[in-house]
Amino acid sequence: MAHLPQSLYSLARPEFQYPVKSGKGTTYRRKLTWSHFPVIVRCASTESLTSLTQNNAAEIELKYLVSQHGWGVRRLKRDDEDEIRRVSLVQAEAFHIPLALFNDFFFLFFQAEVLSGLLYKLKNSPSDRYACLVAEQTSEAETSSSSSSVVGVVDVTVQTESSVLRHFPGVEEYLYVSGLAVSKAQRRKKMGSTLLKACDVLCYLWGFKVLALRAYEDDAAARNLYSNAGYNVVASDPPWSSTWIGRKRRVLMTKRFS
Repeated sequence: MAHLPQSLYSLARPEFQYPVKSGKGTTYRRKLTWSHFPVIVRCASTESLTSLTQNNAAEIELKYLVSQHGWGVRRLKRDDEDEIRRVSLVQAEAFHIPLALFNDFFFLFFQAEVLSGLLYKLKNSPSDRYACLVAEQTSEAETSSSSSSVVGVVDVTVQTESSVLRHFPGVEEYLYVSGLAVSKAQRRKKMGSTLLKACDVLCYLWGFKVLALRAYEDDAAARNLYSNAGYNVVASDPPWSSTWIGRKRRVLMTKRFS
């Protein structure tokens, strides 16, 4: 079981203005909301740019599971409060459905839910059964230790769901890929494919043969991304599942290594 910074648990509950009635009428007290993410720049000091360049390739190989297209993918730092909070923000911005009214208000609740779920997984999942992978620009990572450099994320979890395993006789466990999110400003720059490549590497390192994920049936862009990464559709949600209001059908896509 991982031990996480205690201060993070209070961050999973955003606070807002609330009305207080008194003898003078109704007033509003303002509670604290999310804090900003500090940017810390590391000084190169007397170290020359030449020596940094020479050592750069070796450092990247040790730091990242995958480094390509200018992106580096590594595991989330479990003891870094700012980085955990940054990851929850990236995922919340990617998956939040905008509302016509009170959008900012409901977004904070959604981000709190995402953060709470991330904290639970980090605390209760063994390090070889769950991993949160984050992507950053390798050029920025060389000069900054700030969590704001994280602009992409994906979750990888060991699962044993029978609806997936029935397609792979003899396989007892597989890696499930979920929560793939990329900052809006960094989309269409091959970060998604780099994150999926890192999932492949983790699958190999952990000794698994099968990767699985789900995508919305009508999300052509996502399905194309996964297909290009080697995933194939093996099943879909039953027709009756889409009759629920707001529920869209999904497809199950898998990838197997020989």
